[in-house]
Amino acid sequence: MTDTSGQELLAKIDTTRPHSARVWNYLLGGKDFYPVDREAADQYKKTFPGIVDIARTDRAFLGRAVRFLTGEGIRQFLDIGTGLPTMDNTHEVAQRVAPECRIVYVDNDPLVLLHAEALLKGSDEGVCDYIDADLRDPDRILERAAQTLNFDEPVAIMLLGILHLVPDFAQVHQSVMRLLDAVPPGSYLAITHATLDFDGETTAQAEAQQEWNKKADPMTPRTRADISRFFDGLQMVEPGLVSMSRWRVEATPWGEPAEVAGFCGVGRKP
Repeated sequence: MTDTSGQELLAKIDTTRPHSARVWNYLLGGKDFYPVDREAADQYKKTFPGIVDIARTDRAFLGRAVRFLTGEGIRQFLDIGTGLPTMDNTHEVAQRVAPECRIVYVDNDPLVLLHAEALLKGSDEGVCDYIDADLRDPDRILERAAQTLNFDEPVAIMLLGILHLVPDFAQVHQSVMRLLDAVPPGSYLAITHATLDFDGETTAQAEAQQEWNKKADPMTPRTRADISRFFDGLQMVEPGLVSMSRWRVEATPWGEPAEVAGFCGVGRKP
């Protein structure tokens, strides 16, 4: 944990520009946002209403992925790009299944850091920690995470909704590969990522994205081919790289749920 005081963190929060973590919190029904975030989210929804389904299915995927991973025996999680705490955070889902799970959250947003105390209230048997760091500095993340996680044992690296916040593909791909190099065989990588690949309201989504990028830190949707490269060298868990709404969902009499414009996948390091 950082020693930065609450007042210092508050001074670093920019309330004049929308921020992705706070907008996501608003879309998920949270309370940790500012008027500028609500306005940006409402404008995005007006142009592309599907953003609400994307936010919800992204969160639902987190739960399914963590339950799958704990079922595979994973007891350590490195969750980078944590965002603001809502319901069923990674440690809550994991420790519900296996109370001894150890979770390290990573983010570099001052408002998220202010809420880190809530994230650190895990089970008595397990451990939660928080690192103030950037995905683009994987060595710092690994050095700090090693104080909580045992990198001789498998780790699940969670990168949900964070990779598209780094515009430079080469840079973000290198960061992911560095993280994977540091974990042993039997570890996993879980990803969600924005895309414009899906049919439907693609034009509206692209328009909403362009407007967002003019007033906030830009997001970079990527193609399925590019996103698949983050899983280089890994064994993909079925059903592979799919829409976030269709990853290991229970079958219903009405068939598969509708696709949303976001890819997800889980890969295992052989």
